Amino acid sequence: MASLIPGQATPIGTHAWRVLARNPGMMTGPGTNSYLFGKDSLTVIDPGPADHDHLQALLHAAEELGKPITQVIVTHTHRDHSPGALALVAATGARCLGPFVPDDGLQDESWQADTLLSDGDVIDCGGVDLEIIETPGHVSNHLCFLTEQGLLFTGDHLIQGSTVVIAPPSGSMGAYFASLRKLQGRGITMMAPGHGDVIEDPEAALSQTLAHRQKREDKVLENLTDSPSPLNQLVKSVYDDVPVFLHGVAEFSLLAHLIKLAEDGKARESEAGWHKSE
Repeated sequence: MASLIPGQATPIGTHAWRVLARNPGMMTGPGTNSYLFGKDSLTVIDPGPADHDHLQALLHAAEELGKPITQVIVTHTHRDHSPGALALVAATGARCLGPFVPDDGLQDESWQADTLLSDGDVIDCGGVDLEIIETPGHVSNHLCFLTEQGLLFTGDHLIQGSTVVIAPPSGSMGAYFASLRKLQGRGITMMAPGHGDVIEDPEAALSQTLAHRQKREDKVLENLTDSPSPLNQLVKSVYDDVPVFLHGVAEFSLLAHLIKLAEDGKARESEAGWHKSE
């Protein structure tokens, strides 16, 4: 695996380099990974936060590689992934491609795509192609990008070393399960995530993530009774294997699991909390 060094262009695959932003934290891990991809010119994948030092690192990397930045694409519009696009476009004249912006109060509202991307689109990145795969779940507008060599840029659909938060209403656990299954058997050889190092066994990562989410869903169902349980109580038993200081964040994914169970006819919500379905 390649070292996670902020500000440096680290090669991770054919015509692909990673530049780690200096925004480590509880939700971002080591920081947000931006990627440079292309043969004759460069596409920046997830330009990251609006940060001067990170912008300069991306521009310096392109200069060192001797290739112009002509495109910016984003996997989704959470505020640690796309706000850097504005300054990067101003500095390079690059065009922006990517998803729509959900109206849930959690998005980068500065993001504006010159071209909206859809499932199955193929974009030219300086002589090499990227296939667009819609992967809603973490958020409704999430995209992954697949190279001809089988490298998948996963954004926050899958990250290394942790699971991702699914936050309704734009996040959907049902959609997340479906999007994980959608990637299985596609010949993916390696994953380049939005946070953490490369994932070298993609099929195992997909299977393990599906199993983990199913195990958590089963635990949610086991802890539902005929009496109502509010989220802030239910999280204590469902996420008793997670540090208490993370329970506030875990409530988002817990709610996503409950909504999925309700859609499956296994749970219901009342004013007092969540119950088993009758």
